[in-house]
Amino acid sequence: MSVKVAVILSGCGFLDGAEIHEAVMTLYALQKLGAETICFAPNIEQSDVINHLTKQTVPNERRNVLIESARIARGNITNLAEFDPNNVHAMVLPGGFGAAKNLSSFASEGAECSINPDVESAIKGMISLNKPVAALCISPAVVARLYDSPTLTIGQDTATALTLETMGATHETTGHGEVVVDRTNKLVTTPCYMLDATVPDIARGAENAMEVLLTLIDD
Repeated sequence: MSVKVAVILSGCGFLDGAEIHEAVMTLYALQKLGAETICFAPNIEQSDVINHLTKQTVPNERRNVLIESARIARGNITNLAEFDPNNVHAMVLPGGFGAAKNLSSFASEGAECSINPDVESAIKGMISLNKPVAALCISPAVVARLYDSPTLTIGQDTATALTLETMGATHETTGHGEVVVDRTNKLVTTPCYMLDATVPDIARGAENAMEVLLTLIDD
């Protein structure tokens, strides 16, 4: 029986959804390592819609997180409300501002943020079963709210790191491809595009994080 890993997406596009390079490199790394990937996303409206050419908000436009995430998953994706932690061995949250806007309210509320109920239920389900979770880029902000005193990284952004520490996390400064492993919580984090990164940097970070994640299964 193959190892099954849930990949939680937050839309499609780094300014208002999942960061595409991080999501794709995560899927690539996991499948290269022999894992079966299962994509999920919440069936909710995006916080906003951004024109990725101009970097400006598109007024009066609405998009659905599950539908947009299906672009990355090639349509093979499930509503996160149907997630059952008993059916997977591990979970990954790629980054992108969708993690801070759609999966949580971190982008607007910082340390006082709330987590989408389906996201919270899914992650807490993994925690309750002592199953490992990986978070890339800004998505450690999501898990910081749900774990008990986690150790994690978002790279070298001092202001964001301080906000995460206000939420009860311990932050470790990292560079390209580096991974922080909280073995107590079975939590793996890596900075990816929280740094000024290239696609090979993202690939290296994703591969390193996924390699460690899989070692934590049944550890």
